[in-house]
Amino acid sequence: MVELKRKTGETEISLKLELYGQGEYQISTGIGFFDHMLELFCRHGFFDLELKARGDLEVDKHHTVEDIGILLGEALNRALGDRAGITRYADITLPMDEVLVQAAVDLGGRSYYHGKIECQRQEINGFPVELVEEFFRALTGNAGINLHFVVLKKGNAHHLLEALFKAFARALDAALKPEERLEGSPLSTKGQLGESGRH
Repeated sequence: MVELKRKTGETEISLKLELYGQGEYQISTGIGFFDHMLELFCRHGFFDLELKARGDLEVDKHHTVEDIGILLGEALNRALGDRAGITRYADITLPMDEVLVQAAVDLGGRSYYHGKIECQRQEINGFPVELVEEFFRALTGNAGINLHFVVLKKGNAHHLLEALFKAFARALDAALKPEERLEGSPLSTKGQLGESGRH
């Protein structure tokens, strides 16, 4: 279990994260649609998460969403530790009604995000769609995760964003699975993972 807090002039956030959990969650960010996306992430990845956030929502939702991405990324990085013994790579193609998306992850320590998420709607229940990419960019940058999204078939904006969060959760869960043949060592020819061991 990882516990972290973050407080700035714009946000105050606390979280508890268990990567190998049951998919249980208690989430309150003040942004209903975002809460829903994070709940999907937890349930479909079997991550336990307690998250409370207060932000300057009267100014913009951007600060809250980005800072949650930062803190959740830091928690993931800490929970991953030396990343030894895990599968490391995974990808999934996930349908959500008419929408089809693919998520691919590498937990090797190199931070990179690629998405280019395009929707016909700019907002869903007051939540700016563009903040989804801000969230994932902040998360991957602080978690040492390489994440690629490919939208194979577009459709309803709600379905698209829901599919992205579910696909990331399923790919992350698969990449976290223990690989017995590694016998506790990292999947790298350098013998280590992280910024100095990326292969």
